[in-house]
Amino acid sequence: MAVLAGLVALFLVDPARPTFGRFPAFYPPCPLHALTGLHCPGCGTLRALHQLLHGNLRTAFRLNPLMVSSLPFVAYWALSALVREVSGRRMPRFFLPAAWIWVLLGVIVLFGIARNVPLYPFSLLAP
Repeated sequence: MAVLAGLVALFLVDPARPTFGRFPAFYPPCPLHALTGLHCPGCGTLRALHQLLHGNLRTAFRLNPLMVSSLPFVAYWALSALVREVSGRRMPRFFLPAAWIWVLLGVIVLFGIARNVPLYPFSLLAP
């Protein structure tokens, strides 16, 4: 229920706008960006999710391509947990060897570095 409420709030209130009508928006800023001006690998995620909820896949991908690319895996994990809770059955698991987890960590770190390089084409990765 909390996830559903969060998705409804994210659908209704655009994180790209500082206000919601007369009221200030309630989304917190990225701590790394607020302190250093650098974009972390997660910067743009809320705005991208808002765009996805409105059906704008291209805009969402432009805001955070790594997050949009990882959504099928997150959705499968969430669906698997829901099926297990509701029916007691388990969906097929996919196994990631430890080496792939280290590769994924490296991709996240490199994405965080690349989106802060002020040269083309890396500048396209900034949200």
